[in-house]
Amino acid sequence: MPAVLAATALLLTAGCSSDGGGSPGDEGSTPPGSTTAASSPSEQAAEQAPPAKGSVKVLRTVTTGLNTPWGIAPLPDDSALLVASRDQGTITKVDVKTGRKTELGKVSGVSAAGEGGLLGLALSPDYASDHMIYAYFTSASDNRIVRMLYDPKKPAGEQLGAPDTIFKGIPKGYIHNGGRIAFGPDKMLYAGTGESGDRGLAQDKKSLGGKILRMTPEGEPAPGNPFPDSPVYTYGHRNVQGLAWDSKQRLFASEFGQDTWDELNAIKPGDNYGWPDAEGKSSDAKYHNPIAQWHTDDASPSGIAYAEGSIWMAGLKGQRLWRIPLKGTVASAAPQAFLEGKYGRLRTVVSAGGDKLWVTTSNTDGRGTPKSGDDRILELEVT
Repeated sequence: MPAVLAATALLLTAGCSSDGGGSPGDEGSTPPGSTTAASSPSEQAAEQAPPAKGSVKVLRTVTTGLNTPWGIAPLPDDSALLVASRDQGTITKVDVKTGRKTELGKVSGVSAAGEGGLLGLALSPDYASDHMIYAYFTSASDNRIVRMLYDPKKPAGEQLGAPDTIFKGIPKGYIHNGGRIAFGPDKMLYAGTGESGDRGLAQDKKSLGGKILRMTPEGEPAPGNPFPDSPVYTYGHRNVQGLAWDSKQRLFASEFGQDTWDELNAIKPGDNYGWPDAEGKSSDAKYHNPIAQWHTDDASPSGIAYAEGSIWMAGLKGQRLWRIPLKGTVASAAPQAFLEGKYGRLRTVVSAGGDKLWVTTSNTDGRGTPKSGDDRILELEVT
């Protein structure tokens, strides 16, 4: 496949691209602190890379019949997954063993339109004691992060408490709303945002658009952030929808490009990742280059997860799962594609522990070709 071969040849020297490329109708397109940042060359030399080639085995379909699934948060015992519906604004619990779905409730204040709606989910780092669910969503005025009490003793549909807004004012748009949230090894909350179609926001360190943000669980700028009294952790991003840490607590992020390159980046606090002046690898030393890049038709990346020494990246427009083997914070071999076209658009990848992953499809998001019960969760075994 020429496009894949062309991208592969550049993967180890350049960066990546967007959710949907430059054509209307995909998320990369234009429509009508305390975690370890990077490894030194000596540290990378000491680390062992995984095999250059890996494998993916689909073990089973966990559940089907989902509506615009976006964020996923596994319960601590991995007995169930909490799944956000972007367009319906609901959170559903999926029993991992049986696939049974139970709606917890609807998140009030969600205003779904275009790429916006109920997006990322994360559990509180103190979930065992506080039972709090965090959610990133598009409201009538902005993108914001809330937390809600989950009470499984209440009747189905009434198990979510009222949203408590901890952070607001992230720019919203019909496109490029970012939306991925995750608690890091440092128990701080990280959020990937988009520039909402306004390119200039990405380079404006006073704007919350086109950034990776780092904050306390209460929504305050996290201690040790690179810019004083600011939640901004990195800037110069177009649309960040994937966040994951490796076994050494190093953060990686996926990003939609526009027409040329999608990116996987190793994240270093305070760095500028180039958008809109650079898409993919740049010769300008002031921009942090990606560790891998893809043509937008081959990726349009959303969620990522770390397992078995590699980053696993979901492709929307690319309709495939990418494996990027790592040695430190560099790709140790050319990325490898799996599941190409077999399940349609792929949105979210979540570690299920060890060599297992959960992956969601995204065929009911207005850009896929949905069939009855087509959006599903898959359980994979990977190497």
